[in-house]
Amino acid sequence: MNINLTLYLALTLTVFLVFALLFAPVLLRPAPGARRILELVQSARPDRRTVSGKERLKESILRAANGLRGRLGLAENAAFKAQLLSAGFKSSRSLSAYTASRIIGPIIGIICGSFIQTNTVFWACVCGVVLYLVPDMWLKSKIKSRRERIRKSIPDALDLLVICVEAGLGLDQAMLRVGQELDISHPDIHQEFMQINLEQLAGKPRLEAWKSAAKRTQIPEFDLFVGMLTQADRFGTPIVKALSRFGDEIRLKRRQRAEEMAAKTKIKILFPLVMFIFPCIFIVLLAPALLSMSKNLQAFK
Repeated sequence: MNINLTLYLALTLTVFLVFALLFAPVLLRPAPGARRILELVQSARPDRRTVSGKERLKESILRAANGLRGRLGLAENAAFKAQLLSAGFKSSRSLSAYTASRIIGPIIGIICGSFIQTNTVFWACVCGVVLYLVPDMWLKSKIKSRRERIRKSIPDALDLLVICVEAGLGLDQAMLRVGQELDISHPDIHQEFMQINLEQLAGKPRLEAWKSAAKRTQIPEFDLFVGMLTQADRFGTPIVKALSRFGDEIRLKRRQRAEEMAAKTKIKILFPLVMFIFPCIFIVLLAPALLSMSKNLQAFK
């Protein structure tokens, strides 16, 4: 009885699988819209791309770093992401590359330090610590240089915003247009304006998108710019007058900063002047007198 039941169940399952295989192409075929999209994106050309060993090694390293980053709990670390966004790196690969450099760098430093014959442990630790800190120092330098570039590009962006708003564009359309125009000359502020536009298209309120841009850049001038736009939007201030007045203030501050840096050069130049220039002057002025005095003293002998 059990044998007959088992045979009946096996036969039923076989018949079901056969019918499922027969009707699967009909039941699982894509909708007409999906078929149309597949026809548009599919290409008849053969894929002749060749992936080099260097690219495979890079992908494997990034994949391993991504897995290790998830195990260490760095995947959700907001501080790392904020630093990378401030430096202009927005892809997930950049975080994996940064993590890989912080992990592989000390290992390479320890290996290189082990080749030193004297004080091997000390030099291995020093090289490991240095290569562990190098990515962080490089990232901070990238953040600083990007902030300086954005600071220098703000007056040009304000001039273009004033022109676009006077021409009849709204503030959002003007920022989009200015971002497109500054793609080549000022790519950093172009990225910020495009990011603001994308966040607004995704449904983020205008004020929050501006404040998030100010938080990413962390530049006093950009914070003032966002505050001015926020007040103009909230209180209905004429945006053209506000932009023109703010542009004049930014140029005045830039001129004052340049004068301050020029005034500091008088103090900074004292150290190379005393350490390098004055000794040379003393040698040029006093060497002939000393030589003549030594000759005269020899003559008396």
